[in-house]
Amino acid sequence: MRDQEPAPKGTERRLSTKEAAELLGVKPETVYAYVSRGQLSSRRVSGGRGSTFDAGEVEALARRNRRESVGGSGSGGELSVRTRITLIESDRYFFRGVDAVDLATRHTYEEVAEWLWTGRMLPGSTFTAPSASVAVARRAVDALPEHAAPADLLRVATIAAATADPLRFDLSEGAVLGTARALIPTLVAALPPAGHRRRDEGPLAHRLWSRLSVHQDPDEASLRALDTALALLVDHDLAASTLAVRVAASARAHAYAAVTAGLGVIEGPLHGAASGLAHRLLMDVLDQGDAAPVIADELRAGRRIPGLGHRLYPGEDPRARALFALLEQIPRAEPALLAARDIVETTARHAPLHANVDLALAVLTVSCGMAPSAGETIFAVARTAGWIAHALEEYGERPLRMRPSGLYAGPKPPQPLPE
Repeated sequence: MRDQEPAPKGTERRLSTKEAAELLGVKPETVYAYVSRGQLSSRRVSGGRGSTFDAGEVEALARRNRRESVGGSGSGGELSVRTRITLIESDRYFFRGVDAVDLATRHTYEEVAEWLWTGRMLPGSTFTAPSASVAVARRAVDALPEHAAPADLLRVATIAAATADPLRFDLSEGAVLGTARALIPTLVAALPPAGHRRRDEGPLAHRLWSRLSVHQDPDEASLRALDTALALLVDHDLAASTLAVRVAASARAHAYAAVTAGLGVIEGPLHGAASGLAHRLLMDVLDQGDAAPVIADELRAGRRIPGLGHRLYPGEDPRARALFALLEQIPRAEPALLAARDIVETTARHAPLHANVDLALAVLTVSCGMAPSAGETIFAVARTAGWIAHALEEYGERPLRMRPSGLYAGPKPPQPLPE
């Protein structure tokens, strides 16, 4: 039975829920969400189920969505996308309206991820990896050469896990959330151990520790610092990797494919790999006992100093501030903390830059017996939850809206055929 009744002559044209959803490019549930937010009005069908919507009102909302969803931000023509996930302003950032640093320092990574996905706090949340998914992901990762980078391992593990999930093409919210809760622990479980054994039980941070640190029995302060680092990094608005994820989701790629899109971008030295550069800088300062000659060599080579400054924070990076506070509670972190402070103070003579989260991550990895690439692994595992949140949000939008138009600047056609 159709939920649209014929409109009497002379009255406004009415659309069924299905027709309104198709015009808006969203799911039927999203149409009713627009109604609950006061963006659309509806009328119940007399003697039947369902609602109808004024066609002119729906068309106006569709036009407004197209203008606002993807368009100029007013700051140099940068891409802007409406989102309800993360807000960054005044040297602070918020997850669904709640201070992200407060969330990360008071809740576990898994709990913050659930908040990001659902807007509900689920105390005691834990993620469990399906054994079949872990088995296929480990086989794929173990086949890679020893010099494979963290992003290589995680990308291959994600693809392998996707092949073990016949329901991966189900893009409903419940299915995607199930994928997220299984994929993240699968990625951790697939990583090779840093010491003699893997840990496959307990909080995710504890399991990840055994893949990153040669210290097999971590103290509580170190584990808390790692868990908080994961929670702090879970999302950061439309970073380059997150935009790639949303483009993939806009084309209705499944969640695994969307995550691999993010992993392909995060490997860049200006994104997820930046903490590895800061780790090496920190080690050089510790070896020489003074930041001045190390900074001088970096500047002489024309390189920017890693771990300093952030385009979204004119002042202090709140993620770095929170992580440094936890690292100060770890006695063995003191030398790396002093070296990081020396880097900031030495560089401040030339440029007023604050430490960013990459330098804080470097202090964590240096002081906890981790490889330079460990920060990239922490970053990628953490951000997978944020990517899933953005993919979920994008699945509720008009398909293929993330398709900008090119501004052609080549030779004016028609040109002669090349000989």
